[in-house]
Amino acid sequence: MQQSLRNRLTYGSLMLAALLVLLYLDYWIEQNTQGWVKLPNLHPPREFGLGGVGLLLAMIFLLPLATTELARLFVAEQIRPYRFLAGLGSGLLAIHAFLTQFPWFQHIATSTLAFIIVFIMILAAIRRASGRHTEEAITHMAGTVLAMLYLGGLAWFLMALRVKHSADQQHGFQGSTAAVVMILLVVKFTDIGAYFGGRALGRHKLIAWLSPGKTWEGLICGLATSSLVGLACTMIWPARLSTLNWQKALLFGAIIGAVGQAGDLLESLMKRDAKVKDSGNMIPGFGGLLDVIDSPLLAAPAAYLLFSLF
Repeated sequence: MQQSLRNRLTYGSLMLAALLVLLYLDYWIEQNTQGWVKLPNLHPPREFGLGGVGLLLAMIFLLPLATTELARLFVAEQIRPYRFLAGLGSGLLAIHAFLTQFPWFQHIATSTLAFIIVFIMILAAIRRASGRHTEEAITHMAGTVLAMLYLGGLAWFLMALRVKHSADQQHGFQGSTAAVVMILLVVKFTDIGAYFGGRALGRHKLIAWLSPGKTWEGLICGLATSSLVGLACTMIWPARLSTLNWQKALLFGAIIGAVGQAGDLLESLMKRDAKVKDSGNMIPGFGGLLDVIDSPLLAAPAAYLLFSLF
């Protein structure tokens, strides 16, 4: 247990440092490209910098690796997605979300999104037919599309949130690096609060048959931690997160923390189905890459919705 904790602290710190470097690059590029993104439809018209470059680089690097791990889980149910095509589709979805910040792309965004999904499905069918095989064609096609949507579809929301610009300049949400950092911090500090709270106070199992290590006491501690982290983020970046007052920040933290924990349970469900403990062994102390990114990805759609409502 102590070795596992040391690995988590060591590799967790390294991953956090690498992520912060990419996000700082993201912020720096946006600040030094002011005027590249022109939004004439806003009243009054406004200009912004190029957002999401660092995040896009991280996604293009990580999503194909995570696709490989997800494919291993699918194999347990005889579902064999074409990993290259699923990774390609995930990357295309991330790029699609990145391009939504440009007015010229917004007019074709919906049709392009539908095309990417259908295009990957057709490529999977062609890939199966190219070997003159008809058996399991449906499972290969369905598995490829599911893997693409599970990773690329969820990542789409995180990228779209980063580059979002509301028409309401006074009260609407404007995408920023701070919003992405907030989501990541809230989700990961929920895990930290739940882990230490569960070890100190855990008595009642949350879902013993699915995740024996999780307790109700740990969940409560995790959600309390996530609420406080959400509040702290609005105090650190008040201008970037101006749509969140202290009540909304507490609520945002709790909801995103809860969704992140649900993401953990969802992956636990898939891993138990596949009869494996971890999705991989890429990261000592954590398991696979999928074990690390599942919670933030599942939290992204909820965060997008909450920022839109708030």
